[in-house]
Amino acid sequence: MVNIGLKRRLIARMLGVGVDRVWIDPDHLDDIADIDTREDVRILIRKGYVKIKPVEGQTIRRRSGKRGPGSKKGKKTARMTKKEMWMMRVRAQRKFLRMLRDKGRITKSQYRKLYMLVKGGMFRSKAHLKTYIRQRILAGEE
Repeated sequence: MVNIGLKRRLIARMLGVGVDRVWIDPDHLDDIADIDTREDVRILIRKGYVKIKPVEGQTIRRRSGKRGPGSKKGKKTARMTKKEMWMMRVRAQRKFLRMLRDKGRITKSQYRKLYMLVKGGMFRSKAHLKTYIRQRILAGEE
């Protein structure tokens, strides 16, 4: 009896896949035992005695960068780029300004001035923007 494991390894190396992905038809093991050359392997593939299994689902997910929460290290903000951090901060501030304008707490011209200050990166956070508005705008300074 010939060792089919060796033949499986030969086929895997020839096709450039892992050994586990090689499927050998159990009804034609005697044909598999007789292979010696690459041409023999190609013939068996054409006959359908040897096939390559598709890549498993988890492997595909891992390759495409999809990982579970257990593999993440640090806070969400620790893994963000500077641009992503800036976008999060600015979007929150702009949303807050829109809400104030729609409720009538600030005028359109005040909204525009504050919007441009937000765009320029003047405020560290939404809280910083709130204190600025309380001190300057609502106190009647501008």
